[in-house]
Amino acid sequence: MFDRIQKQAESAIRELLEVSKLRPGDLLVIGCSSSEIMGERIGKGSSMEAAQAVYDGIAPVLEQQGILLAVQCCEHLNRALIVEMSTAEKFGYEPVNVCPWAHAGGSFATTVWEHMEHPVAVEHVRAQAGMDIGDTLIGMHLREVAVPVRLSIKKIGEANLVCARTRPKFIGGERARYVDELK
Repeated sequence: MFDRIQKQAESAIRELLEVSKLRPGDLLVIGCSSSEIMGERIGKGSSMEAAQAVYDGIAPVLEQQGILLAVQCCEHLNRALIVEMSTAEKFGYEPVNVCPWAHAGGSFATTVWEHMEHPVAVEHVRAQAGMDIGDTLIGMHLREVAVPVRLSIKKIGEANLVCARTRPKFIGGERARYVDELK
């Protein structure tokens, strides 16, 4: 079962990165309910094993492509995010004093915290793309113009999968000219 979850997570992240055209140094936010993955209601069946399987599928791909990771905690930590200290410094995010655990922050945030070299929690990010595993509502952590990304994978385990990329706003009206691939 956990091998299948890992493979689904890896396939989904590869497809999202391909479609969203993220570049090294870009920020990806992930919200992940291990409860939903296991077929339970969000917050009611936390699974460190499911969280680890998702991490094992996603982390090597992000590292290989140089994509920075922000992981959303659950509402018990007001949806704070776990990032590497270097990511917080790069983007000017101010760390807050909290450390996730399975019952306040969630299994996935806890797993990521344990694997990061210098993890910190921050309250807000503006990511270029996002992956929402289990209806965790990551939209508040994306840049302003989010565009849905439809993947061939619709679920990880039993959890719904919704992804998005962002793009700059179009401004200026009918006489303006636009750049196709501006980030």
